[in-house]
Amino acid sequence: MSKISHLNKKGEAHMVNVGEKEISKRCAIAEGIVRVESTTIEKIKKDKLPKGDLFGTARIAGIMAAKKTSELIPLCHNLLISSVEIEIKLVKNDIYVLSSVKCDGKTGVEMEALTAVSVSCLTIYDMLKGLDKNAFIANIQLLEKSGGKSGDWKRK
Repeated sequence: MSKISHLNKKGEAHMVNVGEKEISKRCAIAEGIVRVESTTIEKIKKDKLPKGDLFGTARIAGIMAAKKTSELIPLCHNLLISSVEIEIKLVKNDIYVLSSVKCDGKTGVEMEALTAVSVSCLTIYDMLKGLDKNAFIANIQLLEKSGGKSGDWKRK
């Protein structure tokens, strides 16, 4: 059996003990896209959406999701997050979402960044689904992380 940190010596799932790890500054950045029709982009630009403030609602949803990640992902540690930033911008027919999560802790915030961007994208989709049946979510991925024993990493 390969060594997977969420399995103990008996092969049973368990939460990784991070008690002996050093506290370090941690940051993770993730992205996602909601692709929509050009007519939907025009409605967004004109702020003519029946469900209200698309960007503000998606930002709040992402921030709330990052804070609740340990309740959603099995065996994920509850972290004292110091910052969650959600950036949303329109690029052609894409609604581009970027999340950045930071903490000073013993384990990373990759899952929090990915959860934040995922829920932001889901919120955008929910708010637009009545206007655009062809809307879809794509390319949710970690872009970079810093801190901890494994050091810094950036997607190539």
